[in-house]
Amino acid sequence: MDRIHAHRRNALLRRDGRRGFTLIEAALATVIVGTGVLAIVLAQQTFHRQNDWAQQSAVAMRLAGEIREMAINLPRHDPVTGVEFWGPEAEEPDLVDWDDVDDLDGAVFSADIGNGPINALRETLPGFEGWRQRAVVVNVDPFDLNTTVPDGTSDMLRVTVFVEYQGADDLEPSEITRLTWIQPR
Repeated sequence: MDRIHAHRRNALLRRDGRRGFTLIEAALATVIVGTGVLAIVLAQQTFHRQNDWAQQSAVAMRLAGEIREMAINLPRHDPVTGVEFWGPEAEEPDLVDWDDVDDLDGAVFSADIGNGPINALRETLPGFEGWRQRAVVVNVDPFDLNTTVPDGTSDMLRVTVFVEYQGADDLEPSEITRLTWIQPR
């Protein structure tokens, strides 16, 4: 009888003896859960980086659009001097005096130099530290808009606005976007 009881007791101990995880099972569970948490953290970081890029891209397109809107209704060349002078004329020292698209050639608007960035009304936009708008205006062949011709020799202008950003930790500004259009009038 003792022998039967001992056998039953050993069978019960074997069944009830495994009440927790083994060390290997616990380590494997830790690795699986840790990998899942790490994947979530990395996905969150990627989301934040993409969100930052989207915000910068939107601001840059807005700043480029402001220059385009300012220039879109201006004549190609100065109403008085015509094509004789490229860029702002001597009697146009301030941005508010610029009256034609070729005045924009080489213009830079930046908080760093105290004149920008600007909006379509030619007003400095506050709170845009690190942002810079730069315009390049060239004459192009009317039959091949990719071919640049000498200043004042064409009825077509190609205007490109480069928008750059330099953060506090950046050594130099980075181009965020550029907007190019043809100014036919």
